[in-house]
Amino acid sequence: MFVQIAMGAGLLLVSILIAGISFWAMEVAILRFRPWLARAPHHPKLLVVLLTAAIWILVQLTVGVWLWALMFLVLDIFATLEEAVYFALVVFTTLGFGDILLPQDWRLLGGMASLNGLLNIGLVTAVLVETMRQIKLHQMEQSS
Repeated sequence: MFVQIAMGAGLLLVSILIAGISFWAMEVAILRFRPWLARAPHHPKLLVVLLTAAIWILVQLTVGVWLWALMFLVLDIFATLEEAVYFALVVFTTLGFGDILLPQDWRLLGGMASLNGLLNIGLVTAVLVETMRQIKLHQMEQSS
């Protein structure tokens, strides 16, 4: 039990570290483009930021799913890469089909992967909303 908790906590921390680094990179990019974003027309630029952020979110969440899938493979929990990725994706997104289950010896990892997915989805949602809000505020300041 404690091995599962330690491994899951370690993977959670790695995932959060990756998210933090990607947030920092996104902030640097937005600051670099801030003068361009402030100039009219605003709506097409907001759309570009939104689409870019959506791709960034998909990449970040995909990395998290793959981290969990690779851990499942390293632990020899699943026989194939496809099965490990599928389970990680279903759990990470908290979809929880239940058609593939972890062996009883490793079942705590499923809950921890789900917690990781919930945390990451909450973080990217908060960052996306705040980013769009900051850009819109800056655009409104420049317009007045």
